[in-house]
Amino acid sequence: MADLAPQVNYLAGFCCPLGGLAAGKPRVLCLGAEIFLSTGSELVYVYDQEAGLLTAVYRFPGQVWHLELLALRRALYVLCAHRGIYCMSLDQASRSVSQDDGDDGDSEDSQDGESPSRMIPVDPDACVLHDATLCTFTVLDNLLITLAQGPARWKVQLFECPCPGEDPLLKGQIGEVELSTPPAGSPREPAAPYFLPVLCCMSPPGSRVAHSHLHGSRGFTLEETLFGLLFGTDASLLESPVILCGLPDGQLCCVVLQTLVTSGLAPGDSKALVKILHHLEEPVVFIGALRTEPLAEDVEDSHSDCLVALGHHGRTLAVKASWDEAGNLVPELREYCLPGPVLCAACGGGGRMYHSTPSDLCVVDLARGGTPWDPMQPDTGPGGLPSLLCPASLSVCSVVTLSVSSRAPEGGTELLALSAKGRLMTCRLDLNSETPSPTRVTAANTGRKIKELLSGIGTVSERVSFLKKAVDQRNKALMCLNEAMNVSCALLSSREGPRPISCTTTTTWSRLQLQDMLMATCLLENSSDFSLDRGWALCIQVLTSSRALELDSASSAVTYTIPVDRLGPGSRREVTLPLGPGEDGMLDLPVTVSCALFYSLREVVGGALTPSDCSKDPSLDMCPLDVLPEQEGICLPLSEHTVDMLQCLRFPSLATPHMQAPSLLSPVSDPVDTFLGACLGPGSKPAGPASLRAAYLPPSVAAIKVSAELLRATVGDSYSGVSLCCATLQWLLAENAAVDIVRARALSSVQGVAPDGTDVHLIIREVAVTDLCPAGPLQAVEIQVESSSLANMCQAHHAIIGRMQVCQSVLGSVGKSAGWWEHGTMVVCGYLPQGSQDNPSTSSLGSHMHVSCR
Repeated sequence: MADLAPQVNYLAGFCCPLGGLAAGKPRVLCLGAEIFLSTGSELVYVYDQEAGLLTAVYRFPGQVWHLELLALRRALYVLCAHRGIYCMSLDQASRSVSQDDGDDGDSEDSQDGESPSRMIPVDPDACVLHDATLCTFTVLDNLLITLAQGPARWKVQLFECPCPGEDPLLKGQIGEVELSTPPAGSPREPAAPYFLPVLCCMSPPGSRVAHSHLHGSRGFTLEETLFGLLFGTDASLLESPVILCGLPDGQLCCVVLQTLVTSGLAPGDSKALVKILHHLEEPVVFIGALRTEPLAEDVEDSHSDCLVALGHHGRTLAVKASWDEAGNLVPELREYCLPGPVLCAACGGGGRMYHSTPSDLCVVDLARGGTPWDPMQPDTGPGGLPSLLCPASLSVCSVVTLSVSSRAPEGGTELLALSAKGRLMTCRLDLNSETPSPTRVTAANTGRKIKELLSGIGTVSERVSFLKKAVDQRNKALMCLNEAMNVSCALLSSREGPRPISCTTTTTWSRLQLQDMLMATCLLENSSDFSLDRGWALCIQVLTSSRALELDSASSAVTYTIPVDRLGPGSRREVTLPLGPGEDGMLDLPVTVSCALFYSLREVVGGALTPSDCSKDPSLDMCPLDVLPEQEGICLPLSEHTVDMLQCLRFPSLATPHMQAPSLLSPVSDPVDTFLGACLGPGSKPAGPASLRAAYLPPSVAAIKVSAELLRATVGDSYSGVSLCCATLQWLLAENAAVDIVRARALSSVQGVAPDGTDVHLIIREVAVTDLCPAGPLQAVEIQVESSSLANMCQAHHAIIGRMQVCQSVLGSVGKSAGWWEHGTMVVCGYLPQGSQDNPSTSSLGSHMHVSCR
């Protein structure tokens, strides 16, 4: 094919989203000098090519997916996503525009001559078919054919269109058939498809449906021979048009229109109505037909003799009638592989097909070019189809929709194209001139050539800019993934010993909104050689004891996600969040605070797979769903910290005068007690349940006896110089903010305040246990918990037992080698009966007891 240099003329620019227009939804159609255009939004534009003006803008109630023009009826059919099909009379629309030209109105969009008065909202009554599952449609004379996405299968439906002057609503459904292939996904409510299906009508030469009725790329007339070979004898005898369906899964199906009509009158086996012609194994984006053989001089009507179908990734099917070796007519099928991904395509004259990719607009020639078939040449088969298609570049990139204009000059082709940046343009090709003859140089010719050169430079620059940006995004994503892999390996390989990235949790009380609040501070420290950049987040999950008993505790926990922005080596990041009490004034203990690093693959890799550029392609929207895992990221646990009663105790009596503790939260009062107290007056004594318990019942007490040897091994040398009782109290309150004061005063007993305001008393003393082991008395340390609240006493008791269990598990193996078990170790715990706390002994222990003696 000779080098083609199109004459590109930019007509107008239209509004488009920040990332550019995506292929698959925009449409452009031509009717005389008028151009009807949709960019995939809710607007449909009407542009007068002769006047160079935007004459009207129609606003529809939803996103526009498809347009069809019916020239003889002067009607425009529009499919709105998830709503249905609307029908507009072009004559009435023109009168509406004329009436609106003198009025003032408001509009949200204005660009390239679009005045606010020309924004026309479409009447909801213009909807002729309400159906939220419709994906595409085509109009043929007085018939409307739709393709809907059901929960399990695609469905082809046939309706009768009203005549001009009649009720605009459809008269009713004539026929219906389900296709044998289900839509992609699970059998539930279908989501919006990434690729819209394609419908195309193929008519035999003798059909009463004229091709001129349909202006667009959805109707073709095939030669009788090819029509009979493809669709069978019945379709040829009935002279019935055939509907071709190109589906997102790659199947190419056909339904004979006349059999679909009779199926509504006499229902039968629906599978017999559908025939699968081919499978491209990739989404079908275009179906068309063209003429490849030269016409005889005495033939006026030029019917198409080749059927073509294009897949999204460039796989192309061409079907043509040919003779086999025995002299019989057979269909010849050839598959080609064109550059992809294919955004749009159109069939032109001279056996040429045009298709667009994100980087170029190309043309391929399927015509024999008048060359007679030579049986000795294997490169041209018996049907005249070339064995290889070589696309020729037109040096125009980012075209998302394409159509062949009816205003083409003689011997040439004019293409209407819409770029991803919203530019409407015409591309004129002179197909007859193989080598341009030298012409006289004039000022007009020089100016035109300069304009063409500048236009070509602009398109090439736009293409280079897009490719460079795509490469930069992918390189940056690969660098981020490599860094994330290094961080993951460093954390997973250092489970023993200090971790390169750690998160420690501490708690403290603070005044927040006139209320005492327990705050948790999580300190994220990066001691590794790597940096935590975009995509990393610190996830902190807070799970209370009440929610831990629920079946779905993971979903009921509260999770905080904090993005980590550029945490380099040696850097720290501190996060503070409230733990309670809640609105009811209660704090459920213990509270588990879990910290983890989360790396979002969708945030980092998704941007490279779906670049936000003008050449956005619908397949890229689907890539993250197939490539990325379901969890959309990598989770690396860092730490788990349990906040119990011992950490939450406050000690106002230990505060020095110049560091007096703030006022503590009062106990939660019963509204009934408050009301009765106000009624009794200031001199009366309250009679509520809490006051009665405090006046007449002694506090609840729990005692725990622990082997002295076990405690000495636990506290170690860090508490040397103080008694074992003082060291034990300091060890129990090691994670409390008041531990420094307890250590400085060498206390063995202390009285604290629980989160709800009640007192909790801790008493540590040494005792001798004589009646547990026959070898003799054992030296032990008794830890006594005393509180007027049974719940607080149990929570403190639970915290102490938890520390003892950790102590035994850590020192168990060490204790055997040191001989502690030979001397005897013992842990005794239980609840003391009320009134016996003055003289606690092992004989007064309740039924909840655990004894370990060696």
